Amino acid sequence: MEGRISSATLVVAAVLAMLVLAAARAERFVVGDAARWTWVFMYDPPNATTHAHSVYMMRNAADYQSCNLKAAKLVANVMQGAGSGYEFVLRKRKPHYFVCGERGGIHCTMGQMKFIVKPKSSACRDD
Repeated sequence: MEGRISSATLVVAAVLAMLVLAAARAERFVVGDAARWTWVFMYDPPNATTHAHSVYMMRNAADYQSCNLKAAKLVANVMQGAGSGYEFVLRKRKPHYFVCGERGGIHCTMGQMKFIVKPKSSACRDD
């Protein structure tokens, strides 16, 4: 199986390409082993030239669409994306909604740093 590109990999690559193009400063998101659906969030910690970024998982599609962070769960804070990044394993076969929540969710509101993951792998459980 090594050396072959799956359709899931191509979809992930397309989503990530759109995220990079939308951001004023390209950030890097690395997707790990598709069998385990491990996502690795990597971004620079805040400094004089880089805005802070974080990763929030939204409660549902409505909160995702409106960028309502009130019930969102912090997945990775501004420092956890540095170095080798922060790993997040999707364990349930359901849509997962992620956004950058820094500065009042401005990146989410601008439609830049937000994405949906819909795992279809048998490695994830149904609800």
